[in-house]
Amino acid sequence: MGTRAIRLSVVLVCALAACGGAAPAPVTTVGSNPETTVGGEPSPASSVSSNHEELTLGAGPVGPTELARVISITDGDTIRVDRGYGSEPVRYIGINAPEPKESGGSEATAKNAALVTVGSEVVLERDISDVDQFDRLLRYVWLHQGSTWTLVNLQLIEDGVARAVIYRPDVRYKDIFAAAQALAEDQNLGVWGFVGGPAATPKATKKPSGGGSNCHPSYRPCLPIVSDLDCKDVRAMGLAPVQVIGPDEYRLDGDHDGSGCE
Repeated sequence: MGTRAIRLSVVLVCALAACGGAAPAPVTTVGSNPETTVGGEPSPASSVSSNHEELTLGAGPVGPTELARVISITDGDTIRVDRGYGSEPVRYIGINAPEPKESGGSEATAKNAALVTVGSEVVLERDISDVDQFDRLLRYVWLHQGSTWTLVNLQLIEDGVARAVIYRPDVRYKDIFAAAQALAEDQNLGVWGFVGGPAATPKATKKPSGGGSNCHPSYRPCLPIVSDLDCKDVRAMGLAPVQVIGPDEYRLDGDHDGSGCE
């Protein structure tokens, strides 16, 4: 019966081939989470630029895409582009880079500028959300040269200048980003070489009460009124990111987009 079954299978495959039928393209699943399933097997000549071969994404974007021209580089995880509607901010999905005034911020901005040059064309891939609460486009940013695709979000994590973060529901590549960060951290690349160790003890500040006269009127949620406060303090209190709604006396909003300590 086993030999007969094999023969029947061969006959069936041959029949399908003769009729022009084709087997469906395999689906590549990264990790075990169904949210990270990405379809499409890359052609032999096409690959995503990556430092670890096991994190093959496919032959480029898998979600809705559009072309855009880069107008300016804001920092390590934000750029401004023109999709045909004028200048718009783009916040990279799934990563967070230090702000320019923070430790590692200038390196992150420089690396982003080296990858995404002003005047160049990029491919923007959308996940679930279109914009964030500050009306910035939320996108994966791709570079396409010949048969090679480079996911800028991933490259910045691999280079150690950005951290992998999860902002649901946009989690298409979260397992890939997490694996890239683990590798960069293990090799002490970029920010992990000087801020990857135990966090420094923040300056003493008053714990915000959640409201009242001790709250600085320029920030939401409540930040205490003290002589000085930086993003390390804000994160230590578990309040980052903050919305800047008045004069930014603590200088938390380095890119002046209304959001501090992102």
